[in-house]
Amino acid sequence: MTTAPHSPLQSDGKDSFKIEDPGCQQLVGYETIIDRRDGSCTVMLDLEPRHLNRVGILHGGMAATLLDVVCGNTASQHFDPENHPTLVTVSLTLSYVAAARSGRVTARAKVTGGGASIVHVFGELRDADNQLLTTATGVFKRIRT
Repeated sequence: MTTAPHSPLQSDGKDSFKIEDPGCQQLVGYETIIDRRDGSCTVMLDLEPRHLNRVGILHGGMAATLLDVVCGNTASQHFDPENHPTLVTVSLTLSYVAAARSGRVTARAKVTGGGASIVHVFGELRDADNQLLTTATGVFKRIRT
């Protein structure tokens, strides 16, 4: 994942904002919201047939995309909550725990460590019943422009 240095940030009230990026977000159809109070990020996707694999469950690549987005945005907020700096994914490791066939899935993440330019993040993807679907551990690097 690479966050753009000038991502269009849409105000969603005073406590949160939405990130509206062209490209992947528009293609897949997920929603990204950042909470200004604690810097947390939530990524939501309402599952459609295009998000499923040939056996009718959420495609692993879609789960990976959502977790990369939520972990990357969480890392960006950790570095600088006001300016949402550019970063890249160094590594992302996933564990697929359960499957989803329909409804909304939600990804959330938290920073678990790091320094001035590298941060470690843990993320989870859950279904509408709060069942754990996928976990992720990632390393993200801030790119100074």
